[in-house]
Amino acid sequence: MKRLYFITVFIFISMAGFAQYQYRDANRIGIFFGVNQFTLNTNNFQTKPGTGWNGGLSMRGNFYNDWDMVYAMQFSENNFSVATKRIFISEDTNYKLASAQISLQLSYKIVENHLSVEFGPLLQINGKLNVEKDQQNNIISGTTLLAKDIVAISQFNFYPTVGITAGVRHVRLNVSYQYGLNNMLGNLNSQNLGYNFKGNPGIVNGNLIIYL
Repeated sequence: MKRLYFITVFIFISMAGFAQYQYRDANRIGIFFGVNQFTLNTNNFQTKPGTGWNGGLSMRGNFYNDWDMVYAMQFSENNFSVATKRIFISEDTNYKLASAQISLQLSYKIVENHLSVEFGPLLQINGKLNVEKDQQNNIISGTTLLAKDIVAISQFNFYPTVGITAGVRHVRLNVSYQYGLNNMLGNLNSQNLGYNFKGNPGIVNGNLIIYL
Protein backbone atom coordinates (compact mmCIF):
# COMPACT_ATOMS: atom_id res chain seq x y z
CA MET A 1 0.00 0.00 0.00
CA LYS A 2 2.89 2.37 0.68
CA ARG A 3 4.07 1.93 -2.90
CA LEU A 4 0.62 2.92 -4.14
CA TYR A 5 0.71 6.06 -2.02
CA PHE A 6 4.10 7.04 -3.45
CA ILE A 7 2.74 6.60 -6.97
CA THR A 8 -0.22 8.87 -6.25
CA VAL A 9 2.05 11.52 -4.69
CA PHE A 10 4.28 11.47 -7.77
CA ILE A 11 1.31 11.84 -10.13
CA PHE A 12 -0.13 14.70 -8.09
CA ILE A 13 3.18 16.59 -8.05
CA SER A 14 3.44 16.14 -11.82
CA MET A 15 -0.08 17.48 -12.34
CA ALA A 16 0.56 20.39 -9.99
CA GLY A 17 3.72 21.30 -11.86
CA PHE A 18 1.88 21.29 -15.17
CA ALA A 19 -0.93 23.41 -13.73
CA GLN A 20 1.58 25.85 -12.28
CA TYR A 21 3.12 26.28 -15.70
CA GLN A 22 -0.24 26.85 -17.36
CA TYR A 23 -1.86 29.07 -14.73
CA ARG A 24 1.06 30.64 -12.94
CA ASP A 25 -0.87 33.64 -11.55
CA ALA A 26 -4.17 31.97 -10.70
CA ASN A 27 -3.39 28.79 -8.79
CA ARG A 28 -4.53 28.24 -5.23
CA ILE A 29 -3.31 25.26 -3.25
CA GLY A 30 -5.70 23.85 -0.67
CA ILE A 31 -5.32 21.54 2.30
CA PHE A 32 -8.48 19.64 3.19
CA PHE A 33 -9.78 17.19 5.76
CA GLY A 34 -13.18 15.75 6.52
CA VAL A 35 -15.40 12.67 6.79
CA ASN A 36 -16.94 10.15 4.44
CA GLN A 37 -19.75 7.63 4.42
CA PHE A 38 -18.94 4.47 2.47
CA THR A 39 -21.64 2.12 1.14
CA LEU A 40 -20.94 -1.19 -0.60
CA ASN A 41 -23.89 -1.90 -2.90
CA THR A 42 -24.11 -5.68 -3.37
CA ASN A 43 -26.65 -8.53 -3.35
CA ASN A 44 -24.10 -11.09 -2.15
CA PHE A 45 -24.49 -10.18 1.53
CA GLN A 46 -26.06 -7.58 3.79
CA THR A 47 -24.00 -4.42 4.31
CA LYS A 48 -24.33 -1.23 6.32
CA PRO A 49 -22.57 2.07 5.54
CA GLY A 50 -19.90 3.35 7.92
CA THR A 51 -18.16 6.65 8.62
CA GLY A 52 -14.46 7.26 7.90
CA TRP A 53 -12.06 10.15 7.42
CA ASN A 54 -10.39 12.03 4.53
CA GLY A 55 -7.32 14.22 4.14
CA GLY A 56 -5.43 15.59 1.19
CA LEU A 57 -4.34 18.39 -1.12
CA SER A 58 -6.06 20.17 -3.99
CA MET A 59 -5.15 22.80 -6.55
CA ARG A 60 -7.67 25.14 -8.15
CA GLY A 61 -6.79 27.19 -11.25
CA ASN A 62 -8.59 29.28 -13.86
CA PHE A 63 -9.57 27.28 -16.93
CA TYR A 64 -11.90 29.31 -19.16
CA ASN A 65 -14.30 32.17 -18.39
CA ASP A 66 -16.48 30.96 -15.46
CA TRP A 67 -14.75 27.58 -15.28
CA ASP A 68 -11.96 26.41 -12.97
CA MET A 69 -9.97 23.20 -13.12
CA VAL A 70 -9.50 21.36 -9.81
CA TYR A 71 -6.80 18.73 -9.23
CA ALA A 72 -6.95 16.78 -5.97
CA MET A 73 -5.27 13.94 -4.16
CA GLN A 74 -7.16 12.40 -1.24
CA PHE A 75 -6.21 9.76 1.31
CA SER A 76 -9.06 8.05 3.12
CA GLU A 77 -10.05 5.40 5.58
CA ASN A 78 -13.42 3.97 4.59
CA ASN A 79 -15.60 1.83 6.85
CA PHE A 80 -18.61 -0.43 6.38
CA SER A 81 -20.03 -3.53 8.06
CA VAL A 82 -21.37 -6.89 6.94
CA ALA A 83 -24.01 -8.98 8.72
CA THR A 84 -22.34 -12.10 10.15
CA LYS A 85 -22.81 -14.78 12.80
CA ARG A 86 -20.41 -15.76 15.58
CA ILE A 87 -21.50 -19.29 16.46
CA PHE A 88 -25.26 -18.61 16.88
CA ILE A 89 -25.08 -14.90 17.67
CA SER A 90 -25.70 -12.29 14.97
CA GLU A 91 -22.98 -9.65 14.79
CA ASP A 92 -21.97 -6.92 12.36
CA THR A 93 -18.37 -7.39 11.23
CA ASN A 94 -16.56 -4.12 10.55
CA TYR A 95 -14.29 -3.69 7.54
CA LYS A 96 -11.79 -0.89 6.93
CA LEU A 97 -10.44 0.15 3.54
CA ALA A 98 -7.42 2.44 3.14
CA SER A 99 -7.44 4.24 -0.21
CA ALA A 100 -5.80 6.99 -2.25
CA GLN A 101 -7.72 8.96 -4.88
CA ILE A 102 -6.63 11.24 -7.69
CA SER A 103 -9.25 13.44 -9.35
CA LEU A 104 -9.45 16.00 -12.15
CA GLN A 105 -12.67 18.02 -12.13
CA LEU A 106 -14.23 20.93 -13.94
CA SER A 107 -15.71 23.56 -11.62
CA TYR A 108 -18.40 26.02 -12.71
CA LYS A 109 -18.30 29.23 -10.66
CA ILE A 110 -21.87 30.24 -9.80
CA VAL A 111 -20.62 33.00 -7.47
CA GLU A 112 -16.91 33.88 -7.75
CA ASN A 113 -14.98 32.67 -4.65
CA HIS A 114 -18.21 31.65 -2.90
CA LEU A 115 -20.20 28.96 -4.73
CA SER A 116 -19.35 26.42 -7.43
CA VAL A 117 -20.32 22.98 -8.69
CA GLU A 118 -17.78 20.35 -9.70
CA PHE A 119 -17.84 17.16 -11.75
CA GLY A 120 -15.29 14.87 -13.30
CA PRO A 121 -13.42 11.56 -13.14
CA LEU A 122 -11.62 10.07 -10.17
CA LEU A 123 -9.24 7.10 -9.90
CA GLN A 124 -9.01 5.19 -6.63
CA ILE A 125 -6.19 2.89 -5.58
CA ASN A 126 -6.74 0.77 -2.48
CA GLY A 127 -5.36 -2.20 -0.56
CA LYS A 128 -7.17 -5.21 0.87
CA LEU A 129 -10.03 -4.92 3.30
CA ASN A 130 -8.99 -4.99 6.93
CA VAL A 131 -11.07 -6.90 9.48
CA GLU A 132 -10.46 -7.21 13.21
CA LYS A 133 -8.68 -10.42 14.24
CA ASP A 134 -11.45 -11.56 16.57
CA GLN A 135 -14.03 -11.22 13.76
CA GLN A 136 -12.12 -12.93 10.94
CA ASN A 137 -13.83 -16.31 11.46
CA ASN A 138 -17.35 -14.93 11.69
CA ILE A 139 -19.65 -16.53 9.09
CA ILE A 140 -21.19 -14.07 6.63
CA SER A 141 -24.98 -14.33 6.95
CA GLY A 142 -26.67 -16.20 4.10
CA THR A 143 -23.37 -17.75 2.91
CA THR A 144 -20.79 -20.32 3.96
CA LEU A 145 -18.00 -17.74 3.75
CA LEU A 146 -15.90 -16.49 6.63
CA ALA A 147 -15.38 -12.75 7.10
CA LYS A 148 -11.71 -13.12 6.12
CA ASP A 149 -12.61 -14.79 2.78
CA ILE A 150 -13.66 -11.52 1.09
CA VAL A 151 -10.78 -9.18 2.00
CA ALA A 152 -8.76 -9.52 -1.27
CA ILE A 153 -10.88 -7.12 -3.34
CA SER A 154 -9.94 -5.31 -6.56
CA GLN A 155 -7.32 -2.58 -6.05
CA PHE A 156 -8.44 -0.06 -8.68
CA ASN A 157 -11.75 1.66 -9.31
CA PHE A 158 -13.06 4.50 -11.46
CA TYR A 159 -15.56 6.96 -9.99
CA PRO A 160 -17.58 9.66 -11.74
CA THR A 161 -17.90 12.43 -9.13
CA VAL A 162 -20.24 15.37 -8.64
CA GLY A 163 -20.11 17.93 -5.84
CA ILE A 164 -20.73 21.46 -4.61
CA THR A 165 -18.31 23.86 -2.92
CA ALA A 166 -19.37 26.88 -0.85
CA GLY A 167 -17.65 29.39 1.44
CA VAL A 168 -15.27 32.32 1.22
CA ARG A 169 -12.02 32.82 -0.68
CA HIS A 170 -9.73 30.95 1.71
CA VAL A 171 -12.12 28.57 3.55
CA ARG A 172 -14.73 26.42 1.82
CA LEU A 173 -16.85 23.33 2.42
CA ASN A 174 -17.09 20.72 -0.31
CA VAL A 175 -19.73 17.96 -0.40
CA SER A 176 -19.47 15.33 -3.13
CA TYR A 177 -20.81 11.96 -4.21
CA GLN A 178 -18.77 9.25 -5.94
CA TYR A 179 -20.04 6.01 -7.48
CA GLY A 180 -17.63 3.24 -8.42
CA LEU A 181 -18.22 1.88 -11.92
CA ASN A 182 -15.93 -1.14 -11.58
CA ASN A 183 -16.91 -4.27 -9.69
CA MET A 184 -15.06 -3.83 -6.39
CA LEU A 185 -15.57 -7.51 -5.56
CA GLY A 186 -14.51 -8.73 -9.00
CA ASN A 187 -11.14 -10.00 -7.80
CA LEU A 188 -12.94 -12.51 -5.54
CA ASN A 189 -14.38 -14.26 -8.61
CA SER A 190 -10.94 -15.66 -9.47
CA GLN A 191 -10.57 -17.34 -6.06
CA ASN A 192 -13.07 -20.19 -6.58
CA LEU A 193 -15.16 -19.32 -3.53
CA GLY A 194 -18.36 -20.64 -5.13
CA TYR A 195 -20.14 -17.32 -5.60
CA ASN A 196 -20.53 -14.76 -8.38
CA PHE A 197 -19.49 -11.56 -6.61
CA LYS A 198 -20.59 -8.10 -7.67
CA GLY A 199 -20.39 -4.90 -5.64
CA ASN A 200 -20.16 -1.22 -6.44
CA PRO A 201 -19.10 1.36 -3.85
CA GLY A 202 -20.82 4.68 -3.25
CA ILE A 203 -19.09 7.37 -1.20
CA VAL A 204 -20.41 10.65 0.23
CA ASN A 205 -17.61 13.06 1.24
CA GLY A 206 -17.72 16.23 3.31
CA ASN A 207 -14.42 18.13 3.35
CA LEU A 208 -13.30 21.48 4.75
CA ILE A 209 -10.80 23.13 2.36
CA ILE A 210 -8.30 25.76 3.50
CA TYR A 211 -6.70 27.62 0.58
CA LEU A 212 -3.20 28.95 1.24
